Amino acid sequence: MPPSTAPRSWKEKQRQEREALILQTAEEVFCEKGYHETSIDEIAARVGIAKGTVYLHFPSKEDLLVALFRRDTEQVISEVEAIASSPGCSAREKLEAILHLLYGELFKKRTRLFYSIYNSPEMRVLLEKKKEMGDHWGQLTHCLEELLAQGQAAGEFDPELPTSVMLSLFLNLVSVRGYERLVGQEGLAPAEVARYLARIYFKGIAAEHKPSC
Repeated sequence: MPPSTAPRSWKEKQRQEREALILQTAEEVFCEKGYHETSIDEIAARVGIAKGTVYLHFPSKEDLLVALFRRDTEQVISEVEAIASSPGCSAREKLEAILHLLYGELFKKRTRLFYSIYNSPEMRVLLEKKKEMGDHWGQLTHCLEELLAQGQAAGEFDPELPTSVMLSLFLNLVSVRGYERLVGQEGLAPAEVARYLARIYFKGIAAEHKPSC
């Protein structure tokens, strides 16, 4: 290995660790204070670095927010794809596992932040303008749609239902507003909500098994 490679690798590792710490701290402040009340000054102070150092990694507060969404979306996609590729499970079992994943601790931890963002029209516009966010979303929905098609092919789900309709209904199960109401206001456990929703959803799309004559 050339002598110059090691220092560059070490500096890159330092940069990545600092960036991860900035994101973690930004998430904490966003959740505590909301997007508009969060300042780069406070994020920098909590990390223990100069404000200019934050800007070296993220040119604006908006970029910080987009980076948070990107990081979490990539993590969710990775876990969803792992479930989707697990052997020996039916399409329904995989989709139920994904539903529980989305209602688990990862979603719960960030609900307040997501809820505040989705209620902010200017932030929705910002996120929609980011091409990579749309690409990640498309990757996730494609994976879900493939599982639904597999379920139809295996005779689990109603073959007369368009996969696009089943996909839309599935995505509606994990809406931020619904989560906030059922878990935040009603006090239901995320796993409990996921179980109820799965029961209703899969009964609705189940294939009808007609008795033979």
